[in-house]
Amino acid sequence: MTSALRAAATTEVVKRPGRWLALGVLVLAVLLVAVDATVLGLATPYISEDLKPSGTQLLWIGDVYSFVIAGLLVSMGSLGDRIGRKRLLLIGATAFGAVSVLNAYATTPELMILARALLGVAGATLMPATLALIRNLFHDPRERSLAVGVWGATASAGAAVGPVVGGFLLEHFWWGSVFLINLPVMAVLVVVGARLLPESRDPAPGPWDLTSVALSLVGMIGVVYAVKELASHGPSPDALGAAALGAGALYWFVRRQLTLPTPLLDMRLFANRGFSGAVLADLLSVLGLSGLVFFLSQYLQLVQGMRPFEAGLAELPAAVGAVVAGLVAGSCARRFSVRSVVTGGLAAVGLALAALTLLDRSTGYPLIGTALLVVGLGAGFSFTVTADVILSSVPREQSGAASAVSETAYELGAALGIALLGSIVTGVYRGFPAPPGTPAAAHESLGGAVEVASALPADSAHALMAAAREAFVDGLALAAGSGAAVLLAASVASWFLLRGQRLEDGAEHP
Repeated sequence: MTSALRAAATTEVVKRPGRWLALGVLVLAVLLVAVDATVLGLATPYISEDLKPSGTQLLWIGDVYSFVIAGLLVSMGSLGDRIGRKRLLLIGATAFGAVSVLNAYATTPELMILARALLGVAGATLMPATLALIRNLFHDPRERSLAVGVWGATASAGAAVGPVVGGFLLEHFWWGSVFLINLPVMAVLVVVGARLLPESRDPAPGPWDLTSVALSLVGMIGVVYAVKELASHGPSPDALGAAALGAGALYWFVRRQLTLPTPLLDMRLFANRGFSGAVLADLLSVLGLSGLVFFLSQYLQLVQGMRPFEAGLAELPAAVGAVVAGLVAGSCARRFSVRSVVTGGLAAVGLALAALTLLDRSTGYPLIGTALLVVGLGAGFSFTVTADVILSSVPREQSGAASAVSETAYELGAALGIALLGSIVTGVYRGFPAPPGTPAAAHESLGGAVEVASALPADSAHALMAAAREAFVDGLALAAGSGAAVLLAASVASWFLLRGQRLEDGAEHP
């Protein structure tokens, strides 16, 4: 082929017709997952009142979804490379909608935890498929940066839409309605996506190694469960056993990937300092953000007395900041540098979390709203740029697996944020002084204290809630301080790990 013909063919593929409309369909899947993650925080007090979970069960309801997603993302990203990303996306969206119904009608804490876990299985098929399809739709790096920004901004918009719509539903319907909002989005995605999205897959993928799938799942869930238990209750045989099992499975997984001719995940990618730095920044920026938002929802409702819809509106600044940052992050990274944008974003999140250590029961909204805005801006800059770095580091044939690495960092960060920061909140909360004869449920969670107080005489109820709220706020402030320390340390580490890293400028050949 002559150079002129080759250039023409490249231009035709780079500027694929309908690519922006196809992107609109892809971000519906992102919206689906993001909305589901954020509405749960607002629904938590209602779930506590209705299902009466223990404090540990409540944490599992909050984080098992992310645990399962984190354990399966690499496997599902690799599966999409093999069977087709469009096919996997449509199957996953259908399953996600169906399992949402099971979540909505759960009648016990155990069934709710199972339903959330199954939702995680379905969710694991969606996120890497969307990002991998973006990699194959947009071959021009500047267009791809904008597309990734739209993708990230939509996830943040879901974080905004979730609390507002969820708050409205919670004020007019029962808590299960917050899961049913997934159904119309799923229906549009499946019907429109089947017509608009192009299929893409690795032309020579090799077999899908089920042993690696099992090792990835066992390893991730084992390690995260161990971290959660150690943070909540200290060393115990269960926690140490889970840690050993998880670490052993992950070690075996890594060794197996290095020996397979077509691995689920090419571990040699992590030898690239920029790739590893981007994954670490992904994980830690989301860790700080997710843990904060999960417990801030309870603070706004159960400590400051906001209605669910008000609490949803109060959390909007974080989503607005992330949307704005996501749309301009690629341009900023090219004008300045990848490391300055990512480092600055992580530092902003850390400083905002540090400001929230000043929280008390009567803290005014200006401090809370400003901190949320800064957290959203910082996380939006960091996450969007690092996702672009990860996505552009591999050939298009491996984009599903690379996308899964980015999404694994995101979901693992979300799980660890809720588990670690949540365990700090719970650990401080459980020690509050309560009137004699107070049921143990009051010490399990703030929602449990509200339930117990409703059955007590007015004076006893007031004393109980005053002590419970004070303890919860103390725990939230300590968790915010811990998150700030982690994010500021990550900012410093990113400055060195991302040295010399740049986003692509020239159009790639397909």
